[in-house]
Amino acid sequence: MNKRETAQTINDRAAAWVARMDREGSDPAVRAELKAWLAGDDRRSGAYFRAKAAWHMLDRASVLGAGQTQPDETANSPGFSRRRLLWGGGVAAAAAAALVLGVVGMDFPTTPDQQIQTAIGEIRRVPLSDGSLAAVNTQTALNITMEPEIRHVSLETGEAWFQVAKDRTRPFVVEVGDVRVRAVGTAFAVRRSADGVNVQVTDGIVELWRVGDEANIQRISAGAHVFIAPEKQIVPVTAAGETIDKTLAWRTGQIVLDGDTIAEAVAEFNRYNVRQIEIADAALGTQKMIGRFRTNEPDAFARAVTTLTDARAEIGADRIILSRN
Repeated sequence: MNKRETAQTINDRAAAWVARMDREGSDPAVRAELKAWLAGDDRRSGAYFRAKAAWHMLDRASVLGAGQTQPDETANSPGFSRRRLLWGGGVAAAAAAALVLGVVGMDFPTTPDQQIQTAIGEIRRVPLSDGSLAAVNTQTALNITMEPEIRHVSLETGEAWFQVAKDRTRPFVVEVGDVRVRAVGTAFAVRRSADGVNVQVTDGIVELWRVGDEANIQRISAGAHVFIAPEKQIVPVTAAGETIDKTLAWRTGQIVLDGDTIAEAVAEFNRYNVRQIEIADAALGTQKMIGRFRTNEPDAFARAVTTLTDARAEIGADRIILSRN
């Protein structure tokens, strides 16, 4: 029977792996080798996370406390001596602080495993390798990286809803500029626009913070949403209820109007269609609409406007013009 690895041996090897990943982490073969090592013992993931947390804290704060370096046999890859992890008082404190913050202070990977990009009007449901599901809205770009200790999504543009597979050892973090949204097993949507970032939670709880303001982490529960404007503090969480179901109707290819102005509805339809709607009369745009439409049927919306208001629609091949009769 094979002798069970000691905790110290696992810690030493985890530290060596962190150093190697820092140097060779972009190599798919090295990543696969690390994944295989982590799968060999349930204790290894925790040790690897602690080692990486300490490593990042050293990088960020140059924390070098008292203690001894690891034995030479743990530095089993070339160049490890460039930055040794010190397993003494200073680094223990750094690791503890990093573990309290979890993934808040960690750098994210730069080489994505998967890239998703949708065209105008395209809505996709994409299964992720960890068992999660992403519903990706029109004109959206995502970069996804699955690491042993973290699942990372970078939302470059657009909007996506995530149904996150439960895995408490691997937080699921969405990066939107300097905003971070963290979940373990939940469902939430994130939209990035010129005005800021909107987060809506449909199940469970997420944590939200801005880089540089990690002391003010907000917890958002299902049925609520929060908006983060550029270079401003995070606004208080707002209960949304049925509003979330309406704004996320795009997941089934629909636009739901419930007292929205015609101008607001037009802006929404124009997100999904090459054939754009124009409003020739500003006063017409202030009138309100109720209805449910397909995202790819702006002409049906235009005809509804003419039926419900004193308006006419010029429906052409490349644009639709709404004006008063």
